[in-house]
Amino acid sequence: MSAIQAVIFDLDDTLYPERDYAYSGFAVVATAFEEQLGDPTESTARMNALLDADRRGRVFNALLDELGRPDDDALIVRMIETFRTHKPGIELFPDADAALTRFRGAFRLGLITDGPAVQQSAKVDALDLRTRIDELVLTAELGSGFGKPHPAAFDLMQEHFDLPPSACIYVADNAAKDFVAPNALGWKTVQIPRIGGIYHGILPPEGGAPQHMASSLDELDALLR
Repeated sequence: MSAIQAVIFDLDDTLYPERDYAYSGFAVVATAFEEQLGDPTESTARMNALLDADRRGRVFNALLDELGRPDDDALIVRMIETFRTHKPGIELFPDADAALTRFRGAFRLGLITDGPAVQQSAKVDALDLRTRIDELVLTAELGSGFGKPHPAAFDLMQEHFDLPPSACIYVADNAAKDFVAPNALGWKTVQIPRIGGIYHGILPPEGGAPQHMASSLDELDALLR
């Protein structure tokens, strides 16, 4: 069996708190649409609360319902576009920042992330990951249907590094989709179940259970030896 030579990370809730991205976007949307939504401080707080109440994916709809504008689809489209294209105010988890520094030069480093390309690219830039990661794969850039658990991104990453599957490890948080493909390919897989993460506590599908669990990226070193 090959020693680990490449460490590939998920992005959202693995390297930074995804809720912080949402909160950042809500604040921008609240300011941009003050005329329609009212006081930006109040509307931001309400959107944050709706997200925290597991209204993920329906926050704007729920807010407009409360404001008596349930059928304003054009406004929702504009709000979504503003949210996705905003410049995020986000920072790496401390253990992620430390791990990227610690592993730089010792391993090949990669990133595989789902989500709209413009949105994920903005996150990568805000976190300055282009200077810290050797290979980035935004699955949206591969075309429709190639997001996780599709194996295409993992195949591309493995081909880029020209390594056998046993030399690759994938570190992610979402058991619903993150580990199916790398498990099937023969990679090692590690889940970081971030407390408060948007997908915390979700059960894996068949074949999608992580092989290892770690409470933080500080624990990765023992798995990489």
